Amino acid sequence: MKKELEHSFVELLEKHQNIVHKVCRLYTNNYDAHNDLFQEITIQLWKAYPKFRGDAKFSTWMYRVSLNTAITLYRKSKRTINTQDFEDVAFKIKSDAYDDTEEEQLKILYKAIHQLNDIEKALVFLYLEDKDYREISETLGISEVNARVKMNRIKTKLKTILNP
Repeated sequence: MKKELEHSFVELLEKHQNIVHKVCRLYTNNYDAHNDLFQEITIQLWKAYPKFRGDAKFSTWMYRVSLNTAITLYRKSKRTINTQDFEDVAFKIKSDAYDDTEEEQLKILYKAIHQLNDIEKALVFLYLEDKDYREISETLGISEVNARVKMNRIKTKLKTILNP
């Protein structure tokens, strides 16, 4: 029974691990912090997995555990990381014809998102993942109306940050 549980967990984690990586990218800004958070989220997912009832999709449950772990961890530690940004150390191959406009826009957007509070980051993240407000509300444990209102306020806040 335990082997089956472990096998199904590993299979689902491998299938949906990008969710965890995206959450890590949202809440960290360097390679080591990313790996530490990934490991902590994986541990929390494993601990919580036996209680997963399947009421929601696995991916929705995974978002919820991942975001809650990231928010809790960084609120507890209150650590600020003054190191190079993740993008600065990632290896990139550029050619003369490479157009990095989209990449630069994403960097600017992520920089603006990093200025938001933890809940706002989570909401934007789920919104950018094309989750509907129902799924966002389920994942974050807020009402659908509250999710819509918060998202509209966040959009205004991001416009202010991006266009001072």
